[in-house]
Parts: sequence; structure tokens; C-alpha cells
Amino acid sequence: MKKNDLTAKAIQEKMKIYCSYQDRCHKEVLEKLKKFNIDFQEKNEIISNLISENFLNESRFSKNFARGKFRIKNWGKIKITNELKFRNISTYNISLALKEISDEDYFKKLDYIFKKKLSNLYNLKNDTKKKKIFSYLRYRGWEKNLIFEKINEI
Repeated sequence: MKKNDLTAKAIQEKMKIYCSYQDRCHKEVLEKLKKFNIDFQEKNEIISNLISENFLNESRFSKNFARGKFRIKNWGKIKITNELKFRNISTYNISLALKEISDEDYFKKLDYIFKKKLSNLYNLKNDTKKKKIFSYLRYRGWEKNLIFEKINEI
């Protein structure tokens, strides 16, 4: 069966499975719906049904996204914010998501990442260590002022 042979009801069931497997944002669902040859009205109807049945919830998605990227990928708040903006998440939901990360956990994680990276750079000069640590932490979305505070400890 081809994708364009499916009915709107069958597509909606596929989208329920897609959203049940992992939290999704509206943008991801719309990208998935583009693969099916359905018109704009049917897409909106499917999305509204997914929202009303709580398969699609941007607040839940943004909170889970922020917690996961922080805990597993060691991302800072800047990178998390940028990624959520890329997914067209509202500023309200972004601020809710960032509240999921406590300040205490945030500073502990920064300290852990800093010490881990520093231990891998034991045979380099201090200037080189500082540059490498700075670029490593900036790439992962940590704030400059926090990075400089940690670098000054070297």
C-alpha cells in the first residue's frame, strides 16, 4: 500500500503511534504529514485531534526535551533554547522547559563537565587548556560568564 492510498483515519492512527513512541513537537508532526498526500484542512484536523487526545503537547515536549538534552547530552541552556526555537516552540514553553533544570543541578553539571574535560587535557599548556575548554563548553550551549568563572580556576 502506498502512502497516498491511506485514508485520513489511517493516517491519523499512524500519527498517534508516531506521537506515542516519543514526544513530538508540532513541527515534527507537520514534517511527517508532508509525506502523505493530504490537503491542508485534513492536516489541521489530524493535528487538532492529536492535541485534543493529548498525543501532541508542546509544553510536555519542551519540558522533556530540555531535561533529556541537559541530563544525557550535557547541553547548556543556550543550546536548549536555540534548539527549541528551531522547532518553533513558543517563548512561554521555552521558559517552562528551562525551569525544569534546577540551578543546583545546572552548576553541578557544569562543574562535572569542566573537570572531565580538564582531566583529558593534562599534557597541554594552560592557555591551550583554557581555549579548548571554552570552545567545548560554548559549543554545548553554556553561558560565557559561567565558563569564564570555571576557567579562572585553572
